[in-house]
Amino acid sequence: MLGRSRATATWPAASRSRSLAARSLPRSPARPGPNDALLGEHDFRGQGVRAQRFRFSEEPGPGADGAVLEVHVPQVLHLQYGMYVWPCAVVLAQYLWFHRRSLPGKAILEIGAGVSLPGILAAKCGAEVILSDSSELPHCLEVCRQSCQMNNLPHLQVVGLTWGHISWDLLALPPQDIILASDVFFEPEDFEDILATIYFLMHKNPKVQLWSTYQVRSADWSLEALLYKWDMKCVHIPLESFDADKEDIAESTLPGRHTVEMLVISFAKDSL
Repeated sequence: MLGRSRATATWPAASRSRSLAARSLPRSPARPGPNDALLGEHDFRGQGVRAQRFRFSEEPGPGADGAVLEVHVPQVLHLQYGMYVWPCAVVLAQYLWFHRRSLPGKAILEIGAGVSLPGILAAKCGAEVILSDSSELPHCLEVCRQSCQMNNLPHLQVVGLTWGHISWDLLALPPQDIILASDVFFEPEDFEDILATIYFLMHKNPKVQLWSTYQVRSADWSLEALLYKWDMKCVHIPLESFDADKEDIAESTLPGRHTVEMLVISFAKDSL
């Protein structure tokens, strides 16, 4: 049960079936730079795939052990799919890396996962991760699985979830501690579908947090009004607080000069 009649009334009759991984090619996908590792060409439905390495590390020092973690993700070289690492994904992955010591044992769901950089990193840090993308776009789910294989994580669960739809897969999900969403707030007409799905998941665990990054593309829309409608609040996390205030993260060329915001979204206090 969603718990509020006004909330259930806003569920759409049909989903637009949009997905992060289903968009057209972004203007600035992850491209090979001097420190990028091209791990070889694979095949994805007849299309070329470039496997790229992201290397997260910390400088040794007091309270820091100089840890290093590598994540490999596929980049499908086809305009129709646009299944590249977007700038927001690298920033969200850096936030997870910065908080990696709190992740072991946490139940984490990534929505609109695409190539799943944040979710894969969380799994490598010891979290119990489920990856998801649109149930109506099987090629997106296939790329999620390919990311798992590239990182020796064949046990990770991949499920199809279409924003705004109550499906058996959504109902079967266990309560989550953290929901990851990298640049899913892309098309304003999808915001309501996304928040409806998040609202449903929050009722399984009212303490769950949505860790989300989005790229600022327009000053004409705001998420705050919709968050209020769905009894949610958000906290903006300064990028400098987790070493993400730079143009190159994890030895990649991203996020570049894109303006990326980091949000932690949760239920408002008065709704608990």
